[in-house]
Amino acid sequence: MRKTTAFCLLGSGVAAIGVSVSAASGVSDNVSPIYGVGLPEGYRGWQMITVAHEAGKNNDIRGILGNDIAVKAFRDGTRPFPDGTVIARLAYVYKSSPENDAVFPAPQSFVAGDPTNVQISVKDSKKYAESGGWGYGQFENAVANQSEPLLKSCFACHTKLDRSKDFVFSHYSP
Repeated sequence: MRKTTAFCLLGSGVAAIGVSVSAASGVSDNVSPIYGVGLPEGYRGWQMITVAHEAGKNNDIRGILGNDIAVKAFRDGTRPFPDGTVIARLAYVYKSSPENDAVFPAPQSFVAGDPTNVQISVKDSKKYAESGGWGYGQFENAVANQSEPLLKSCFACHTKLDRSKDFVFSHYSP
């Protein structure tokens, strides 16, 4: 199968990105169900928007990155996010660091452990009109999770936010 690069404009803090698309079928080999979101090329080199720790069942630590469009929108406070915004959330096990704690007088150091998943949010107000303009993908070990119920839960959770946030949990941390 021949692959081409299509450019998608996303609206949640990321600039235009290349998305690998199969020329024959119009579908990539590694995309999320429902939304067709793939891992953006070079996302690990994007700028940091913020970090987060989610306690409870997940108990993970997260780095939130964005493409150039996303970073500008976050910095400028632009809401709704412009189409072409792409936000990547990299999650890791939140674990204590005995090595670091050996330096301190009491256990206090926590670090990122094994990766758990990467979540991608893409803003395209026309393509994803039914989900507030956002498309979602989740990846474990760089492989798209194919669970439709999981992907359907993304927008359902984001709708619980105040509408002024344009369905985005993160805020910019200078």
